[in-house]
Amino acid sequence: MFDFLSEKFSSIFSRLTGKGYLSEDNLQEAILKVKDALLEADVPYKLVEEFVESIKTDLIGKKVIKSIKPSEQFVKIVHDRLLHFLGAEASENEFSLQIPSTVMVMGLQGSGKTTTTAKLALFILKQAKKRGKDRKILLASVDFYRPAAIDQLEILSKQVGVDFYRAKECVDPVIAAKEINNYAKNNRFEIVFLDTAGRLHIDSDMLDQLKQIDNNIKPKCKILVLDSMTGQESISVATSFDKVIPFNSAILTKIDSDTRGGAAFAFRYFLKKPISFVGSGEKIEDLEVFRPKRVADRILGMGDILSLVEKAEEKFNQAEQESLFGVFSGGKMNLQDFANQIEMVGRLGSFSNIMKYIPGMAGAKISPEMLQKGEVEVKRFKAIIASMTKKERYFPKILDGSRKQRIAKGAGVNVEDVNILLQRFEQSQQYAKLLKKHGRF
Repeated sequence: MFDFLSEKFSSIFSRLTGKGYLSEDNLQEAILKVKDALLEADVPYKLVEEFVESIKTDLIGKKVIKSIKPSEQFVKIVHDRLLHFLGAEASENEFSLQIPSTVMVMGLQGSGKTTTTAKLALFILKQAKKRGKDRKILLASVDFYRPAAIDQLEILSKQVGVDFYRAKECVDPVIAAKEINNYAKNNRFEIVFLDTAGRLHIDSDMLDQLKQIDNNIKPKCKILVLDSMTGQESISVATSFDKVIPFNSAILTKIDSDTRGGAAFAFRYFLKKPISFVGSGEKIEDLEVFRPKRVADRILGMGDILSLVEKAEEKFNQAEQESLFGVFSGGKMNLQDFANQIEMVGRLGSFSNIMKYIPGMAGAKISPEMLQKGEVEVKRFKAIIASMTKKERYFPKILDGSRKQRIAKGAGVNVEDVNILLQRFEQSQQYAKLLKKHGRF
């Protein structure tokens, strides 16, 4: 979602690189570019004006620090302003719920509300397991407006591994919510996620219905699910909901789509509420905690290594992590280790997705064609290693001309491709040895 802004800001900062000092002219040019970038990212004009004015206040008339490069000074000020507008002061704490809790999930139809409800349950379940605990969680729905919504949530509950309850032959959402609430209390569920009905647009009947449910079951937490693809319209939607049913926080969905980040940038400013999570894909595990500082870092091309590490820890089990550590700490690896690394990296996502987390890569001029070529090369490497015998994987030095020809034929590639794989493998070996030599493991 923030790729667009990241590319724009990277271009702005590169213009300041090499400047000996911050002058009135180059500052005005940079500030104007920042303004244009935010407007193009669908950030509301009023917010853009205030953001730009805050940068001017921080910059103009201040004594220039000679030991810091002009581009670095400007980046530091923009970074601080981003943190403020994204709400870093109140949003860095880990999301948690009181026990017991009922969580009321609201949003318009099509925002991904039902799937997000299940994603939330999975997040809480994982959060508890990390602490060696278990949670008795119930999913339920009062969405009688959308056909099959309740069936969908029941299927998702099985995927997550939590309980599900269906109100008995009832089509009145308020009565159904009371029934679900009583069932949860009688069966001592610790957390209840209640999926509510939405509409395609803000509807007074829907808001009144939600208010009645809120008054009757008194949920401890109310979360609004917003479609980030609707841009500035999502702010209007959130404001309309908050006037009738004040919510605690929001979740932005579809951030993996072609959206420009204006909604996330403006939400905190207009609603004075945090964004708790962002939905980063259609899979049940594709829910990420929204951390303003990490978002600001990514926008300014500083990367987000911490999120990448967390992603890796989630995707790789303990045995895989220990195995990888053992390979690097020993300074030795074979082709089977190399194949395992390729497979593990593949689980983190595509090259383009991983690059977003790496410092300095946001503005890197790497074309989609180059990324595609890298993806194809990885698939080719996997096929080549799969064509080898176990002995050849563990002792690659025995790979002579005839063995390479046999392997190439089995993988459907040329011998040259086998040699390229071996070159990449050798580079990885050298890297492992270097890390060991410098005591990184």
